[in-house]
Amino acid sequence: MGEMATPLQYGDPPHVGPFALYARLQTAPAGLVYLGQAPDGRVVSVAVLSTGAALDAAARDRFVTAIKDAQRRTGVLGWGASLVDRVRGRASPGTPPVLAMHDGPAPWVAVPYVPNGPGAERFLDPVPVSGTLSGRRHGPDFVHYWLGDRTPALPAPPAPPPPPIATRRSVVLASTLLTTLVVTLLVVTWMLLFRGEDDPEPPRPLPNTQFVPTPPPEPASPEPQQPTPGPSGSGDGRESPWPDDLFGGRGPI
Repeated sequence: MGEMATPLQYGDPPHVGPFALYARLQTAPAGLVYLGQAPDGRVVSVAVLSTGAALDAAARDRFVTAIKDAQRRTGVLGWGASLVDRVRGRASPGTPPVLAMHDGPAPWVAVPYVPNGPGAERFLDPVPVSGTLSGRRHGPDFVHYWLGDRTPALPAPPAPPPPPIATRRSVVLASTLLTTLVVTLLVVTWMLLFRGEDDPEPPRPLPNTQFVPTPPPEPASPEPQQPTPGPSGSGDGRESPWPDDLFGGRGPI
């Protein structure tokens, strides 16, 4: 593998199975190859089919068959083995050992990473071919419809967990609460419908106070006052502002 690793891009999975992925190693016509790490710390090369190739049943079968052939140690071995190797039961020297694989709707394979050595991309090579013995395509115009797809095929998300099962304690508490509510409702209904007649009657209201109106007082007319004679002898009761000894008691003329 001579290509330089590039950072993960949008849509790349951070994990594939038990392996953590850190970078892209190669973008092949049938899928993508990632640089990852196994749970035990080993550096691995992980090959994942593209979404279009994973939806093609024939392409998916060629990918899985190549992986299973490489896992065998006796009989017919390796998708790249020669006819002599197939007969003698020896694997091709260019086939890396398989550490783990998944053959579901989104298959993948993990092999040990060897700098500048064979990696998981070897299992992507037979996917675009037509499956003939020569490994060549039928005609110059034969092109797979999924060759332009660069999105990795990811496994479906896990199903949601089942709803939690109620414990015995929660069932007992719920039953007790329900029984208490039913008994309370029955007691309130009995008190409203079947109340005894010996219950004390509510106190009667006091009679209204009766007010008897009294006649209003009649006003009395005051008696007229009698005029008092003044010093000048006039009978109008008014005193003259002039003294009697002035002008002979007649006032100014």
